[in-house]
Parts: sequence; structure tokens; C-alpha cells
Amino acid sequence: MASKMKKEKVAIIGSGLIGRSWVMLFAGVGYQVTIYDIIPDIVEKALKETKLELDSIEKQGLLRGNLTAAEQFACISGTDKLKDAITGAIYVQECVPERLDIKKKLYTEVDGLVGPNTILASSTSTFMPSLFSEEMKHRAQVLVAHPVNPPYYVPLVEIVPAPWTKPEYTTKARELMTEIGQKPVTLSRQIEGFALNRIQYAILNETWRLVADGILSVKDIDVVMSEGLGMRYAFLGPLETAHLNAEGMLNYCERYCNTIHAVSETMGPTPRMEGKVAEQVAKELEEMVPIDKLPERRAWRDACLTKLAQLKKNI
Repeated sequence: MASKMKKEKVAIIGSGLIGRSWVMLFAGVGYQVTIYDIIPDIVEKALKETKLELDSIEKQGLLRGNLTAAEQFACISGTDKLKDAITGAIYVQECVPERLDIKKKLYTEVDGLVGPNTILASSTSTFMPSLFSEEMKHRAQVLVAHPVNPPYYVPLVEIVPAPWTKPEYTTKARELMTEIGQKPVTLSRQIEGFALNRIQYAILNETWRLVADGILSVKDIDVVMSEGLGMRYAFLGPLETAHLNAEGMLNYCERYCNTIHAVSETMGPTPRMEGKVAEQVAKELEEMVPIDKLPERRAWRDACLTKLAQLKKNI
């Protein structure tokens, strides 16, 4: 068993769902993983939940990595002392709540503890890395490694450098993501919303307009994605889809550029997700999936995502 384990240490800051997913991904290939949170009881709870989850997904045949659940859990430890978590780590993945004040405070503390070679990565989906690293001594080591929720079942990771991030850290972070079985993409520079959320928001904005204008129900909009676009996009991106839907991309542009532009011009201003439309959307969604059924539905989603990932891997 020892030969399967790595000596290198990885630190995960934050023990919520995202943090625990990162813990399992790194432990899956044998890294020595330390999970940190501010209260000992929270750390202990996170360790217990991680063990239960590893055992459960192993029984379902969905365990990732090249080690058994027991071997993976043997790689995991916890602490409520930030210095102990970070010391000796080659990589730190921060998963604290999406509040800029909390992140700035944390990175100020980390800056005084970290060495010159450790990669400091944030799971943020909201903040560009420059917003919390500008004043840091070790700011050249900071980047975003934004996962998709739930990270254990959806492999995409967006790697986003700050203006001062050294390329070698971005390159190494991408290599680590690939090693643990994720699918990294690297942005050339930071931009609000990164890539996934910018695309996701464009879809949400148009679906919101369709509900607000009474064109489709919430249920039928979701069918458009799950039984239409989503089936394509599970295997191909929008650009390759277009490429295949004509005799190449230039032919697609010749055929459809005027139509796409004309339809896009009718889409109107960006909506705000509030008020009566928000209440209507929420009501229809709760008829589809009642609030007390959300955990059950999430488990179903995660099982579907894992099976889809396995299918894609075997094609």
C-alpha cells in the first residue's frame, strides 16, 4: 500500500461540500491531504462525513482514483490550526465562503505562513484573483482553480491567473488538476465570471426572458436543455456543434450569421432575477422538485453525472 502513496502534502482550507470534494480528489491519487477549518468539531465532522462518502461511493462502484476507500482515507487528516495545514504543502486549495472580506483576511494570514514554492488556489466562482491577492508578498503564487459543483462528479476546473501570477504556477496547477482526474482549462487572463459562469449566465438570462414573456413554462424550458441542447453539449461544445451542423464553421457562418444576429437583437436587456418572475420560477420549480426533496434529487443528479462521465471515458 505504501508504494501507492505520495509524500507530497496538499492543504484544503474549508470543510464544506466543495472542500471535501477536493480532499477526496487529491487523496484519490495518494496525496497526503490536510483539511483545515476553524473549529475542531467541524473538522472532526468533516472527516467522518468524508469517510462515509468514500465508503458509500466505493460500494456504488463510483470511487475515483487508483486507491481503495480505506487507502484514500488513510491519506487524509484534519486540523484547526492554519499553520499546521499549510506548512510543507505544495498546493493549497481555498474553499471559504464567497465573501471578499473573509478571503482577504484569510490570504493575509496565509501570506505570513506560506513558503515561496506553494501554489495558492481559490475555489471562488465570483472574485477575480487580483481582488484578494494584490497586497500579498506571495501574490505571484495566487490563482483561481474554480471547480464546478459538485467537483467530484463534474471534472471541469477553470484556472485563472491574476495579472501577477507567474506562469509556472499556472502550469503546475493545470498539471495537478489533470493528475487527479479533473479537466482543466486555462484562461489567458482574469475576467469577471471566468468562462463557465459567463456562458451559464447567458443561458439563464434568456430562459428568464422566456418565462417573463410567457413563452414557455419552467418545466418546458428545462426540457429544451435536458432533451435537446444538453444532449449535444454533454459531448460537444457549442462551437464544434456548429462546425458539425454545416460543412465546417465557415459554411455555418455563411448560412446562419444573419439569422443568429437578428434573433439575438430581439433578446432585450439583461434581466434581474427578482420580483414576481422570481416567485413564479421558484413556484414552478418547487412543484417539480419540492424543497424537502432536494437532497434526494441531488443524489440522483450526482449518480447521473458519474454514469455520464464513465460513458464518455469508455467511448
